[in-house]
Amino acid sequence: MAHVKVFDTTLRDGEQSAGVNLNRLEKLEIAKQLERLGVDIMEAGFPASSQGDFEAVKEIAETVRGCSVTGLARAHKKDIDIAWEALKGGAEPRLHIFLATSPIHMTHKLKKSPEEVVEAAVEAVSYAREKFPYVQWSAEDACRSDYDFLVHIIEKVIDAGATVINLPDTVGYTTPDEYGKLFDYVKQHVPNINKATLSAHCHDDLGMAVSNSLAAIEHGATQIEGTINGIGERAGNAALEEIAVALQIRQDRYDFQTNMVLKEIKRTSDLVSRLTGMMVPGNKAVVGRNAFAHESGIHQDGVLKETTTYEIITPAMVGIDSNRMVIGKHSGRHAFKQKAETFGFELTETKLKEAFESFKNLTAKKKEVTDDDLFAILTDTQTANEDQPKYELKAFQVQYGSINKPTATILLTTPDGVEVERANTGEGSVEAIYNTLDDLIDEDVHLQDYQLSSIGRGRDALAEVHVQLTVNDRQASGRGSAQDVLEASAQAFLNAVNRTLYNFNKPPIQKAQV
Repeated sequence: MAHVKVFDTTLRDGEQSAGVNLNRLEKLEIAKQLERLGVDIMEAGFPASSQGDFEAVKEIAETVRGCSVTGLARAHKKDIDIAWEALKGGAEPRLHIFLATSPIHMTHKLKKSPEEVVEAAVEAVSYAREKFPYVQWSAEDACRSDYDFLVHIIEKVIDAGATVINLPDTVGYTTPDEYGKLFDYVKQHVPNINKATLSAHCHDDLGMAVSNSLAAIEHGATQIEGTINGIGERAGNAALEEIAVALQIRQDRYDFQTNMVLKEIKRTSDLVSRLTGMMVPGNKAVVGRNAFAHESGIHQDGVLKETTTYEIITPAMVGIDSNRMVIGKHSGRHAFKQKAETFGFELTETKLKEAFESFKNLTAKKKEVTDDDLFAILTDTQTANEDQPKYELKAFQVQYGSINKPTATILLTTPDGVEVERANTGEGSVEAIYNTLDDLIDEDVHLQDYQLSSIGRGRDALAEVHVQLTVNDRQASGRGSAQDVLEASAQAFLNAVNRTLYNFNKPPIQKAQV
């Protein structure tokens, strides 16, 4: 079977999703899980976009050794130099350069003639190859570009040293038939195309990203790009887990395989969902909570008699294990550590101690601690930045009654270590808490979105809250979990504010469309 490389851009294109703002530790944890998943290339970020992104890409490149780590760059020498400083410590440094090629982009965005675009692309690729052994060049908005111009510029950048040519459907406009024909045309008309790998990068604006990606593979693409859970700009990217499982299940149709470790899919999906705050829809293919649920009596009867009647994917294939090791209030630290390792977490002794204490506190409140509970504890502990100055919730109380206006009283520690206390009201308990926190916090904070869900099932399930705020006119996301909904709400609010405090002195991240 032919091998298709997997280019994961969860940490770059995926993080560009509205409201997603991953910190360095969160990006590193996702990167380590992507390595376990078996991706071939990992796009860790856009190093020139901000100091924070540069530091995260650098740490990921120096940590991850099982795959090639790349970063995005515009066709500017400054971007390329910054990317080299971030990526040079990687096991297999590579660079991803993009430049628009469609008439609408060249005219209205770049304000360059086609000749100037070719010159800029060739100059950037040539300069990058002086540093990087592998250079990928992307023709932004390729699907709305003139085919003959594409052929011309691709030939020139390959001559300049490009090792991968990416033909992205940047705005999710094309169809599988059209996308396949584009790859055929490039293969037939670019005389030196055999010197480069062809890659496909599809967006999901019309709901065809996965179908388009599979069509590209059928027509010569040997590298496929996408994100976990399909997150990304606007309607998102092609969901890599769907592509990998489709290639596995439909081997009768697709004579291709990837290096992805399918049993790591669910764990990777859960980690990305939790850290980005982007919930996976229940009916999402492969990883949705209902993907293996059967409500219809006819379906249930069929599955009980023979699973393949209605299940084409087994839960175990994607890492949903029914034989779980149960740990509870009598479990010791060694058993807890083993459980953490099965989740893929490599905890320091300090982090292990913190997580174990949180686990023990939870066992005192919950009759049964689930894998979902443990995953939440371990994720929060591993990605917590203890060195960061922050607001910390010390105590709170809410008075509520059907004939009384809800009132919240909160004791808070400021980043300077000062304890402050205030009370305020609201139309509901959560609003009372947020109004009080707003009074206690110096920053200008506005709530944009609030989402409440449960971790696991049952009346004693942990509550998980995700919020999106603007803090001093900057967008921030935060999460909090606790047995009490109101405590989780307060923690999510403070988490978003604290994450933004760390980035106050850094320039806003510049986003890129590819």
